[in-house]
Amino acid sequence: MAAARLPAPVTAACGSASGPAVKKTDGISGRDRKGGQGPVKEKLVVILGPTATGKSHCGIELAKRFRGEIISGDSMLVYRHMDIGTAKPTPEELASVPHHLVDILPPDADFSVVDFRERAAALLADITARGRLPILVGGTGLYIKALLEDYRFSTVDSDPALRHHWETYAAEHGPEALHEELRRVDPEAAARLHPHDVRRVVRALETAAGGGSVSRDRAPGPVYDALVFGLTMDRDYLYERIDARVDGMLAAGLEDEVRRLLEAGVRPDCLSMKSLGYRQMAAYLTGHCGYETAVEEIKKGTRHFAKRQLTWYRRMPYVHWLHLDRPPNYEQCVTTMAALLVEWMEKS
Repeated sequence: MAAARLPAPVTAACGSASGPAVKKTDGISGRDRKGGQGPVKEKLVVILGPTATGKSHCGIELAKRFRGEIISGDSMLVYRHMDIGTAKPTPEELASVPHHLVDILPPDADFSVVDFRERAAALLADITARGRLPILVGGTGLYIKALLEDYRFSTVDSDPALRHHWETYAAEHGPEALHEELRRVDPEAAARLHPHDVRRVVRALETAAGGGSVSRDRAPGPVYDALVFGLTMDRDYLYERIDARVDGMLAAGLEDEVRRLLEAGVRPDCLSMKSLGYRQMAAYLTGHCGYETAVEEIKKGTRHFAKRQLTWYRRMPYVHWLHLDRPPNYEQCVTTMAALLVEWMEKS
C-alpha cells in the first residue's frame, strides 16, 4: 500500500554559527493503484514538532521567502476568543502572511480530525491553484498524519441504547473506567482520546461495537508531494521552555481569558474547554482546585502532551529533523529549511 510522496529524512543541527551539516535528500515517488509510477499531486511543506519549539515563527519566515500560505495544523487555533492559552500567533504575525484554519469557530463548536482533513485538503488545492506554496504548521500529530497519508475514517450508525449504556457506565464508574473499556477494545483510539472526553470515548465504543474503526483505513496511491520538517530540542530544555511559556500565559491574562469564556456561557464540558490550560483554569475558577494546583497541572499536562506528540512523530519516518540548540538559532534553522526546500523543488 503506497504512502504519500515523501522525501528521505535528514537530521541537522540548528544553533552553531557555522551552520548545520546537511545530508542530501532524494524524493520517494508514490505509486498508482496498479503499482506503477503515479502522478504527483500538490506540493506541501510541513513544519511539525512538540509544543514550544517555535514552529509558528519558522513557518511564517519560510512563507515570506517562498510566497507561502500557512494552514494551521493545531486543533485549538480554530477557536475564536481563545488566544492566550493556545499560544495563537499575534495579530501582527497573522497579518504578515495568509493564515488558514485560525479563528474560524466559536469556542463551543466541535472540530474533529475528519473536519480538519476535509478543510485542509480543500485549502491546499486552492492555495496551489493560485500559485502559492501551502505550508502546514502544527503540533496535532493525528491531524498532520491524516492529511499526509489520506486517512479514511470509517463510520457506524449511532446506537442510542448502547450510547445510554456507556453514558450510564461513565456516570457510575467515572471517565477513567470508561476510557479503560475503550483501551481494551481499541487501544489506538484510546491513545488518541483524553479520558475525560466522555462523549468521544462513548462514540468510539459505539463504533468499535458496530465493527467499524475509529483509527483509520489508508487509501491507496500517492497523496501529496510533501517535504516534512520536524523541530526538536533536548527534552530538559524543552520542558524549561514549556514552564516558561505557561508562566508567560499567566502573566498575559490566561485566568481572565478563561473567566470571560465562562461568563459568556461557554461550558466547562465543551471540547475546547477540555484542552490544556483551559480545563485546569476553569477548575480553579469554579472552585474545584486551588490556583497553585491549577498552574502545576497545566505545566505537568503540557510536558506530558509534548511527550505524546513526539510519540506520534516517531510513526512518521519521512520527517527531516532539525535539532535546535540552547538558545535556538531560528535564522539558521529557516535558512536550512529554505536550502532543503529549494533542492526539493528542483528535483520534483
